[in-house]
Amino acid sequence: MAEWVEACAADDVDEEDLIRFDHDGRTFAIYRSPEDEFFATDGLCTHEHVHLEDGLVMDHIIECPKHNGRFDYRTGEAKGAPACINLKTYPVKVENGRVFIDVA
Repeated sequence: MAEWVEACAADDVDEEDLIRFDHDGRTFAIYRSPEDEFFATDGLCTHEHVHLEDGLVMDHIIECPKHNGRFDYRTGEAKGAPACINLKTYPVKVENGRVFIDVA
């Protein structure tokens, strides 16, 4: 069953960027694509559990700030070593200018 949680205002996330969202002891990353779509993944790199919030976002890729592991934030797919385990992704919806993620 879905558990929609309000994460932020849509305007809080710049295009080709992300923000960190902490909820119930977990960390998430919320992204805004160049096409003005929103996506959400776990907020920690699968390689060494570093926060992704300071990583570089470009062309649908988040690059971890520690060892430069890369992921496609739309699918969570690991795209570059040393990351080899995919990020978990979460459904996102935008209502009345607010971004919600399904954390279930």
